[in-house]
Amino acid sequence: MAWALVTMLAVLAAVLARGAEAQCPTAADLRPANGTRLCALLYADNSPYYEQCCAGDALPVPPGSDVPYMPHGWAGRVSSLVVGTRCELTVWSRRAKRGSTRRFGAGAVPRLQEVRRGLFGDWNDAIRAFYCTCK
Repeated sequence: MAWALVTMLAVLAAVLARGAEAQCPTAADLRPANGTRLCALLYADNSPYYEQCCAGDALPVPPGSDVPYMPHGWAGRVSSLVVGTRCELTVWSRRAKRGSTRRFGAGAVPRLQEVRRGLFGDWNDAIRAFYCTCK
């Protein structure tokens, strides 16, 4: 268990070490050289400039994560995300997997405010639960 945490932190550090100007990693970047991978990375910040998205605090999501309640300090904070290769992230707008739902396949979504949620909303700061699987 501890080695998995160390590996995830190493992957997160490598992804975030791209420089002060953030840019979303690719889906393939979520697979480190040692073979351990992340299902997704959720980011607290975005920007009007795409090259500065996927910034701020990052929440690493291992494969098989089933999270009906966001970790402390993360409910309603996710503004951009990246889903790993051959992975799928399902999110809900209300805790306990209730409310609106959306599935994201492999790739980056630098600005969740551009992803519609119903008639009048978007997914920026709206994620309250998630489930992530990889093949």
